[in-house]
Amino acid sequence: MLTATGSEIPWAGPPFPKSEYDYRQQKVLEAVARAELDAIVVTAIGHLRYLTGYHGFGGYFAPFPLILAPGYAPVLVVREYDAEAVRAEGGVDEVVCYRHPGDVAKTCAEVLRQHRLQDQRVGFELGCWNLAPADVRAVQGLCPDMKVADGSHLVASVAAVKSALELDVMRQAMAITDIAVRVFRNSVREGASETETYAAIVGEASKVGGEIWRSVTLVFGDRTKMPHGVPTPHALRNNEPAMIEIGGVKHGYAAGLVRSAVLGRHREAESLHALSVEALEAAIGAIKPGVSAKTVDAAARKVIEQSGRPRAFRHRTGYQSGIHWTERGNLSLEPAAEEILQAGMTFHLPIILFGENGHLFGCSEHVVVTDSGAEVLSRTDHNLFHAVGST
Repeated sequence: MLTATGSEIPWAGPPFPKSEYDYRQQKVLEAVARAELDAIVVTAIGHLRYLTGYHGFGGYFAPFPLILAPGYAPVLVVREYDAEAVRAEGGVDEVVCYRHPGDVAKTCAEVLRQHRLQDQRVGFELGCWNLAPADVRAVQGLCPDMKVADGSHLVASVAAVKSALELDVMRQAMAITDIAVRVFRNSVREGASETETYAAIVGEASKVGGEIWRSVTLVFGDRTKMPHGVPTPHALRNNEPAMIEIGGVKHGYAAGLVRSAVLGRHREAESLHALSVEALEAAIGAIKPGVSAKTVDAAARKVIEQSGRPRAFRHRTGYQSGIHWTERGNLSLEPAAEEILQAGMTFHLPIILFGENGHLFGCSEHVVVTDSGAEVLSRTDHNLFHAVGST
């Protein structure tokens, strides 16, 4: 086991004060205690970034476990190659290194034994990205008396409620998203291609120092039948729909939005969008502290069911947002979700509906739960954007 030695890199550092990360780690330890666990091994890259500030780009190699246990300083187990970046950009003082992929379990087990956790109840993020069954088996093989429990939702439950610093970053990210939406709307004209539109969005965002989340849905015409369709050279034609799902990013916090447009007229897209607006507004109206996640989902779902098109809605109403757009294990607004909403939570609510001819179309909002309801972050309306087509 190797302990990394740090050096000062003046242009690096986590985006928030160390006190912010200390607070987050303590809140997670409180959640660990409530779950009657003795420790947690955090491996989801989004959760690691939330708790340490390190962006996690080296985590493709093998897990970078963060071990949190009461009475011990946090320990981050990382690849030796990435140690300097971890120390410079993360908020954890104790960094322990491994060199090869097969060494991570051994190194992690050594830390667990040093913390006297080899026969205790330890949570692992079994339902999140970046942890394979083989990783868990390898650690448990070295600590055969350890009781492995599912701690997938513990960090998510803490990260769901944003601090004032986080909410400020989310608003900055949304300002970038709004720029992207304005460029999208200005690009709705005959002959404009998806790739040209995306390039224009990136260009305008870069002028203000903005970053766009790497996964973008941008589809024109019949390509709106493609879920999560990435931009291609396909060009928009008269009387066709266009849809974008895009998010500006600040310090890893993404603020996504779905916005749609029609060049000329398109009856199916227009009908789907009108229904999505009604369902979205019903969901937003149901949001307030103390209600369950499933209650918000039910409000949107009721609108769609009453329309006589229940098959149009084939996914959840929304999901917890913040660090990393696509983290598994986070709070979800779906029919069986029992979690209770609290002030300071942020959610993305994409109401994208399926038409009879296969088109996917809709809109979304990004909201903050407030003491009295929901605050919409975007400054661009979610109405269908109509551009005049050729006659």
